[in-house]
Amino acid sequence: MLSKIRTFLAELLETIFISLLIIVPVRYFIIQPFFVKGQSMEPNFSDNDYLVVDELSYRLRAPERGEVVVLRSEVLANQFLIKRIIGLPGETVEIQNGQVKIYNAQRPGGFVLREPYLASGEVTDGNEKVTLAKDQYFVLGDNRRFSYDSRRWGVLARSDIVGKAWIRLWPFKQAAVFAAPDYTQTGQ
Repeated sequence: MLSKIRTFLAELLETIFISLLIIVPVRYFIIQPFFVKGQSMEPNFSDNDYLVVDELSYRLRAPERGEVVVLRSEVLANQFLIKRIIGLPGETVEIQNGQVKIYNAQRPGGFVLREPYLASGEVTDGNEKVTLAKDQYFVLGDNRRFSYDSRRWGVLARSDIVGKAWIRLWPFKQAAVFAAPDYTQTGQ
């Protein structure tokens, strides 16, 4: 009887050890759960949405315009925020007259960013022009009037990006896999 208990305990410990070898690297280096808090990304992401954040993609490639990222905010005592990438390294972002204009090497005269993910009638408040260095991004919330973003605290360092919003698991009715918007239809 004692040998059966020892065998059972040894197998249990082995199973736990193997599970931890698999789960811990996945959780800390590949994906991580995230709960949306607040209204800054409405109508696309709502308070208490449960997301899976992809931490691996940005180790293999650079973030793209339009992708929704989870970031570590140094301004808010290392809280996590969710925002959309608007400006990329080397670009100049100008906010004026309720619009976002992007200047880059391909479009030195600039272009107005068409944002199909914004609610109808949504405008971008502010009057600023920011040139991004390498490894800097400009991010905005989709609910522009109620978003604490790059307009308030400045540019986002690449090192503060945790990962991109990959999957919404909750609420079940709104479960989805996310991708960056297709800007090619608007010439951006």
